[in-house]
Amino acid sequence: MKKLSLSLTFFSIVGLASIANAALADGGAKFLGNITTSSQIRSDMGTYWNQITNENGCKWGTIHSVDNSGKSKFNFNGFDSCENGYKWAKEKPGERHFKFHALIWGSQKPDFLCTAKNPGITVEKTKQYITEWFDAVAAKFPDLEYIDVVNEAIWAGNNYHSGYNKPANGAEGISTDDPSCGGTYIIDALGGDRVVNGKHQYDFVKTAFVMARERWPHAKLIYNDYNTLSWQMNEGIEMIQTLLKNGAPIDFYGQQAHDCKGMSKSDFESKLTKIHNETGLPLLISEYDIGEADDNKQKNDYANQIPFMWETEWIGGITIWGYINGATWAANTGIMEKDGRKRAAMVWLEDYFAKNLDKGKNTTGSITPVEPEPQVPFKGQPFAVPGKIEAEDFDIPGKGRNSDGTTNNSYSEADSENHGDSDYRDGTGVDLYKKATGIIVGYNNEGDWLEYTINVSEAGEYTLFAAVAAAGNTSSLQFSLDEKELTEVISVPAAKSGEENYDDYNKVSANVTLSAGKHILRMTVTGAWFDIDYITLVKGANATDPEPIVEPGTDAIADIHFDKNALQDYYVFDQQGVRLGLLSAYGFKAAAESLKSSSAVKSSGIYYLRSRTTGQMQSVRIAR
Repeated sequence: MKKLSLSLTFFSIVGLASIANAALADGGAKFLGNITTSSQIRSDMGTYWNQITNENGCKWGTIHSVDNSGKSKFNFNGFDSCENGYKWAKEKPGERHFKFHALIWGSQKPDFLCTAKNPGITVEKTKQYITEWFDAVAAKFPDLEYIDVVNEAIWAGNNYHSGYNKPANGAEGISTDDPSCGGTYIIDALGGDRVVNGKHQYDFVKTAFVMARERWPHAKLIYNDYNTLSWQMNEGIEMIQTLLKNGAPIDFYGQQAHDCKGMSKSDFESKLTKIHNETGLPLLISEYDIGEADDNKQKNDYANQIPFMWETEWIGGITIWGYINGATWAANTGIMEKDGRKRAAMVWLEDYFAKNLDKGKNTTGSITPVEPEPQVPFKGQPFAVPGKIEAEDFDIPGKGRNSDGTTNNSYSEADSENHGDSDYRDGTGVDLYKKATGIIVGYNNEGDWLEYTINVSEAGEYTLFAAVAAAGNTSSLQFSLDEKELTEVISVPAAKSGEENYDDYNKVSANVTLSAGKHILRMTVTGAWFDIDYITLVKGANATDPEPIVEPGTDAIADIHFDKNALQDYYVFDQQGVRLGLLSAYGFKAAAESLKSSSAVKSSGIYYLRSRTTGQMQSVRIAR
């Protein structure tokens, strides 16, 4: 819904005679609904429709204001009363349905969020107001059934579908939806919008869905947008795929369907089927209308399109966006005149439902949710803490979503192509490489993450170490525990050699506080292009690393672990991890010199020495 309808027809829900007639879809498999009319609920609403969406009354900008001190105020019974829509549905629980529209939208948002109208607004204050808004709606309507959580955020044509951005720095676009607003910090306040390999990750949308699931664990959460059956169908599909991959708890993809005028039956059906198949989500027809002055042409579109919506099991319901001609947001979309005369589309609609009510199919609205399956440790048991975690042994993913909105995914990979040379976790798309140290995780894109089930033996302070290698100074990572931030962003330094060398590892570290018991540890890539070999958690803050990385050309490990004057054995590996042989030397430095002078090494490259005594390693560069 792109525009605000301001025409007023003074009907009231209070004091009108109740109409006993059953709605057209009563007793059917799904709802057939409509919206308020010029801010009111008409007396004949229940005669035809068994679901209601307030056209404007539940939108953020309609309800939320602030006083002179900046304190939030909420009015749910004002213009196009959101409360009355909710009460109308509650008059017949189980028969009537209410959809809240909408929690987050780049348009029709509160003026106090606009930088041009409130120069003092900040990211932090915007985040506070968003949280207060969600909390206020949850307190007023704790049992919502359907919620449009986010409206019109698809990135297309160098802009979002509605005016979310400028001056937000989460993405590169310039919004022209509402120049007088000057932009908001909605995107930043909800976590930004990373662009990975040219593709938006819509982090702010995911955050909104997670917040909604926390407050309404049993509601059906909807992402809603327009042009998704025509110009931006593919962009919408990609957005939903990205959000689901990143763990957003979305239940329905809402198709506004304002763009179906003149669309053929086959085209309409094939497009909806494509969207459903490629997103894997059930759909709602959330704002259907046909703006056509010719009664017969409007009726023909209804006849070509409504049956598929009603008779397809993965479409969960239909909301027509206004039914009184002249009191809808767009010209000629009404199917009844103000004097009660029914246009041809309405006559057809009544006849169709009278004859085909039992053809309605729905496995989305009342289906018993599939029980979620938790992710499980890759090797059957959680990693013991204190202890070492091999990066490639991330959890096996589970299925579904939990009641708190968390998913059972165990990894997220922005690029599904496997760029590695190991088939160790074949099919995951995670890029694993064979190195002398074993298998490592490489080709890490910004936004990728891996999760590990850990079991902390004792609560307290720990030092977290990660063995990482990067060619430059722009790489970074961050750790979280049970989806709560555990560390700040940690920079990954470039190779000590100063060259582009992903075999020259460094250790990075952070002090962390852990509680005892099982947890999910997540490593998130915040700056691309580094390799990670393993993670170690050591008891105590600022602890000593039990497995220090050896500086090239030194024998520091020998100094720590054994007598450097004793003769030691060293395995020799090439870059592919193939063991070439065994040599003996008095420390790493002597072993490296011996390897460089050995006639058994025929080609230039990086080779690795592994102490047979300690398991520690050092790289050696050989030129031939």
